[in-house]
Amino acid sequence: MTVVRAAHERGITTLALDSPANRNALSKALVAELSAELARCAGDPEVRAVLLSHTGGTFCAGADLKAPPDPEAFVALMRAVVGLPKPVVARVTGHVRAGGLGLLAACDIAVAGPDSSYAFTEVRLGLAPAVISLPVLPRMDPRAASRYYLTGERFDVAEAARTGLITVAADDVDAALEPVLDGLRRSSPGGLAASKALVTATVTEAFDRWSKELTARSASLFASAEAREGVTAFLERRDPAWVL
Repeated sequence: MTVVRAAHERGITTLALDSPANRNALSKALVAELSAELARCAGDPEVRAVLLSHTGGTFCAGADLKAPPDPEAFVALMRAVVGLPKPVVARVTGHVRAGGLGLLAACDIAVAGPDSSYAFTEVRLGLAPAVISLPVLPRMDPRAASRYYLTGERFDVAEAARTGLITVAADDVDAALEPVLDGLRRSSPGGLAASKALVTATVTEAFDRWSKELTARSASLFASAEAREGVTAFLERRDPAWVL
């Protein structure tokens, strides 16, 4: 079953995460399909830019706790978004959690609607936002990252825009996307690639410097006793043992 749907119109390829049954969670299958689609777009001269969208009320719920992807594969996916020589624009009209925020932060431009919400929920599962820090921390206000990493609080689209996690908060996402997509269609392929390399240099540096260490840290956290308790509690819909 396909979990990423592709469509193309006037230079823009839309890749829609289409696994609403698990809230577009980052399963092994979704990571593999999205990676393959991005690789195809990279080599297709008809693709000027990629629009990353979703079906259902959730953009991405983070790692699929029942069928999680290999951490290295997820890091490679985020790196592929950052390194794609074509802009990747996120269209968000639903919720974004945990690993989904890494995917969102890897995008070059993100436009989100009023029904979207955001949370770094890892800390409540006995985990930490390890590998997603590679694209998130270069983008996000440090004080805000500190608060939301440590508390796991949910925040709204206005706060996501204020902290730099998204580019535009809009009541009408598609109307807000029109000038963005028009601008990309009017830009030269070479100019876009060179300009993207400039604005992603800090994120690329973070991947090159820290990806191996953070991937190992992520794997260690997932194997910990606290994570086993946190994930079990989540699946059983109860508080983990450490809640006071």
